[in-house]
Amino acid sequence: MAEHAIVAEGLRKRYGDDTQALDGFGLAVEPGTVHGLLGPNGAGKTTAVRALATLLRYDEGRAEICGFDVARRPEEVRARIGLTGQYAAVDEQLSGRQNLVMFGRLYKLRPREARRRAEELLERFGLTEAAGRSAGKYSGGMRRRLDLAASMILLPRVLFLDEPTTGLDPRSRNQVWDAVRSLVAEGTTVLLTTQYLEEADQLADRVSVIDAGRAVAEGTPDELKARIGGDRVEVVVRDVRELAEVAAILGRITGVPPLTDPDTRRVSAPAADRVAALTEAVRALHDAGTAIEDIGTRRPTLDEAFLRLTGHDTTAEKEEVAA
Repeated sequence: MAEHAIVAEGLRKRYGDDTQALDGFGLAVEPGTVHGLLGPNGAGKTTAVRALATLLRYDEGRAEICGFDVARRPEEVRARIGLTGQYAAVDEQLSGRQNLVMFGRLYKLRPREARRRAEELLERFGLTEAAGRSAGKYSGGMRRRLDLAASMILLPRVLFLDEPTTGLDPRSRNQVWDAVRSLVAEGTTVLLTTQYLEEADQLADRVSVIDAGRAVAEGTPDELKARIGGDRVEVVVRDVRELAEVAAILGRITGVPPLTDPDTRRVSAPAADRVAALTEAVRALHDAGTAIEDIGTRRPTLDEAFLRLTGHDTTAEKEEVAA
């Protein structure tokens, strides 16, 4: 098991008599990779991270971080991990530099060493120019990068990121993604929880889909997308009476019976090669003289992924129980 940075086997955690937060959860993460935990609120992602990070005790099962048993040797585990939660844990009254120095002192670094480490991290995360400003004046992306910097004070071998881009705009989200990539490039292992297929696709080497406290599917992003149908070609017609003709055209191009929705006047079908399928569909519809309102390709949504992999969508999930 030592060849894996993170291992969990049969983890179970119950709150009260009614809530089984983890129900036999397991995974194995190779060093120097990003492993995504993909699932909606209530699936058990945060509970799994908190259990692996020694923040709560699991009832059954076994877990190791860098070869150390989480339950039996929590001090060794804590010395090797970093954790960034869903919300930035920085002090808004302090400057970015003061926040990092404070965290360094909390980690028992000497004053000079804490200041040196703060400057290194400010430069690494692109925060040097804003180092003297109070964190309360930072943008969302800057705050998350400062939070990531704080979690890297002691260069953890394993970093837990619990939905690090929740609530961020696209630009801030991309900044956080770049910061994560730089950490992994230097050898840090990352366990990332997310609700977004796109985030898992951008960052993760492998993904575990988690539902009702257990991993129900695992693979690379491409493997999982293939299992849930991959990209789709979608056509919106102007006249609902043309749905059948468009469905026949898309079916001939993709080799798969399309889905039709009369209410939205939409026809869609999975496509192994979305560019080729879209190009051929545009040409065929033009030749047929079909009046279309819109045409394009899109990737599966999280709801679609869960519907295919678990048999239900995310709207049925409850909010994650806080310990």
